[in-house]
Amino acid sequence: MSTEAERTLSGPALRRLISLVKQHTGITMEERKRELLFSRIRPRMKELSLTTAEAYIDYLESHKEEIQKFVNTITTNETIFFRTPVIWDYFGNEFLKNWSKNNPGEILRVWSAASSTGEESASIGMMCEEHKRSTPGFQYKIYASDIDTDVLDNARKGVYKARSIDDIRSRVPQLFHRYFINSTKADPHLCESVLGNIEYFVHNLHSRGTRTVFFDIVFLRNVLIYFNEPDQELVLRNIYASLKPEGVLIIGEAESLARLKTSFEYSKPLIYKRAA
Repeated sequence: MSTEAERTLSGPALRRLISLVKQHTGITMEERKRELLFSRIRPRMKELSLTTAEAYIDYLESHKEEIQKFVNTITTNETIFFRTPVIWDYFGNEFLKNWSKNNPGEILRVWSAASSTGEESASIGMMCEEHKRSTPGFQYKIYASDIDTDVLDNARKGVYKARSIDDIRSRVPQLFHRYFINSTKADPHLCESVLGNIEYFVHNLHSRGTRTVFFDIVFLRNVLIYFNEPDQELVLRNIYASLKPEGVLIIGEAESLARLKTSFEYSKPLIYKRAA
């Protein structure tokens, strides 16, 4: 028996939808992802009283205000606090110490690209606050971007999914109780000392953007896997252009730059430096 996705999202309609995903997010989808695509757009179809995927695609193409809702619907947002411990060991015990030694009086600028629901930017902030405890005068600013406006709205509030809260509470209880308000209650949220140093903004990684800020380090984790190789290289060129000369790039555990044409030099697993 055919599924609803097979009946309503196939052939030209499926190819049109895949093209729109690529156009508005840069994500390369395959036709075998039909069930996933349909499950993502189904709630919007119901809200708009549209009975077929093709009708929704027609609506999307003729209503510009639907584009951001489509982007928010189609993108994946999976993250946790302090994902991949080796990264945070490097950032806290090596990068921050070396940066402070070599840049006295400067403000550290960090970009959490494709920051999703904000756990990564919050993790960066907590590590910076920990470094600040032993380094008087240390200042930092975190810029957290995503293409999904819904997740950015939640991240700005410093409120996270119950699963994320349970995870950080059990894995790093000292940091949880230090940097979360109402940490012993049912509605913990990130403290202002961290949240106040994070600026959230909408950004598509396929564009350079209009910001003139140059970053000391960029976290671009677990997002390149959603792009094909030419688009990965485009994104990396944009990241390169946003980094300071001695800037560092951190990628995800399932990613590698080895086969790509980039201007980054391998430093250690998951960590690259901006080539001169």
